[in-house]
Amino acid sequence: MKRSSRIDLDSAHWRKSSYSNAEGADCVEVTDDFPGLVPVRDSKDPDGAALLIPAGAWDRFMTAVKGDSLR
Repeated sequence: MKRSSRIDLDSAHWRKSSYSNAEGADCVEVTDDFPGLVPVRDSKDPDGAALLIPAGAWDRFMTAVKGDSLR
């Protein structure tokens, strides 16, 4: 029997980036419902694919963005 590694995101509680504007442009949403993993999606396409990012990589990314070290 083959096991599915698919993650069910149907009941996830998504939150939109604070940098998204009111018109809906540049909207990124994440959910904190999955320990060790940070799903990320385009809020304009909620039924589309989500990126599944390991929590440690997401933490390093956010630290770099907040510290402006990506320039």
